[in-house]
Amino acid sequence: MHGPASHGWLLVALCAATGAYCLLRMRSQVEEQRRAAGGEALMGFGMAAMAVPAAVFTPPAWAWPVYAVVFGAAALHALWSAREGAHHLHHLVGASAMVYMAVAMAASPGGHSGHGGPGGPLVTGALLLYFTGYVLLSGVRLVPVAGTAIAAIPNPISASPPAARRCS
Repeated sequence: MHGPASHGWLLVALCAATGAYCLLRMRSQVEEQRRAAGGEALMGFGMAAMAVPAAVFTPPAWAWPVYAVVFGAAALHALWSAREGAHHLHHLVGASAMVYMAVAMAASPGGHSGHGGPGGPLVTGALLLYFTGYVLLSGVRLVPVAGTAIAAIPNPISASPPAARRCS
């Protein structure tokens, strides 16, 4: 990641914390929630690894094709799981975006993509718009609705609807 190292480390911390939270959600009693949380944890940790500032650690050249294969497999799994619910289509877009980033990083000289580097501006722009919209929609879903009662939840880590939406 380019830019100030402090921004990179904040992004690493946020993505790693999200991955860790999603690992905790894997303790759910509902199998679908466990599987979804596992995929989301993979995405969180993958994003954390990709966000490590380049001045601190430059991945070897073989790392980017490995990322592409791992997230390509995750994309295929999300595509297969999409038959059960449309929510998996978001996972498909996320995993495909990770493959796109890994391929762009592998194709760039020195393994770092700068301004004007590889990657199509239309694809990058479309992904930016999609994820911006998804974040805004998720934020709206987290806002409590006036007049609703909050029920006691036995396991707040794995069952809390507002908390569970953070990993969606």
